Amino acid sequence: MVVLSLQPVQFSTPKHMLLCRPGSTGYPIRCGIAEPSGEPAPMGQKTKYNDGFFEKGFMTLFARKMKKFAAPVKARTETKEKAWWEYDYESFVDVSKRVMQGRSRVQQQQVVREVLLSMLPPGAPDQFRKLFPPTKWAAEFNAALTVPFFHWLVGPSEVVEVEINGVKQRSGVHIKKCRYLENSGCVGMCVNMCKFPTQDFFTNEFGLPLTMIPNFEDMSCEMVYGQVPPPFEEDPVSKQPCFTDICSIATPSSSVCPKLQA
Repeated sequence: MVVLSLQPVQFSTPKHMLLCRPGSTGYPIRCGIAEPSGEPAPMGQKTKYNDGFFEKGFMTLFARKMKKFAAPVKARTETKEKAWWEYDYESFVDVSKRVMQGRSRVQQQQVVREVLLSMLPPGAPDQFRKLFPPTKWAAEFNAALTVPFFHWLVGPSEVVEVEINGVKQRSGVHIKKCRYLENSGCVGMCVNMCKFPTQDFFTNEFGLPLTMIPNFEDMSCEMVYGQVPPPFEEDPVSKQPCFTDICSIATPSSSVCPKLQA
């Protein structure tokens, strides 16, 4: 993902496009959270964002790559392919939901892996292993890169100190309120389309262990570079129920999210 973040994405920007939408004063405002506090909205409220050129570029890149694996839209209203500037975060989440349809937990994770690999140049995982062997420095460096490069996907985050095998290091990333989980409202999407594919990609493709620990009470998340993730059966998320109040595909009668059982 570090290589992906540095990979150039070429688009022709329409003249009417600004890096960010203008504020109420008419002047451009900084890309990112649009909440007055500058922090994610409280649990139960949806955080407002101002997405600029680069954010929309990544949303478009991921959405278009994933679209070929997605189930067709039921009520077809699109008559032509969206232009890149027409994609937004809602579009990206919608494609993610359609990728889940008709696929098991493992199959969903395999799709994400294929999408990630398709974005990388040939030999990128091997090059990553050479540049970033599983050391304290590599873990801390990737944690530092995560904060700016993944802001568009998960929202604001910060590097924090963690302890791995008795050694303290700044290779943790605290995501304040995950944008992906907040917008999807789906435990299954969090686990199958983000947590496990990302853990697996870093640990097995890049050779740098990564453990992600979502908090379903406040939608925050901890990313711990350098820590080997537990197998699915031993991970607490495997027993997580649905967000019955906000998930459009929730099964209230089930004690565990059905998307985690398939």
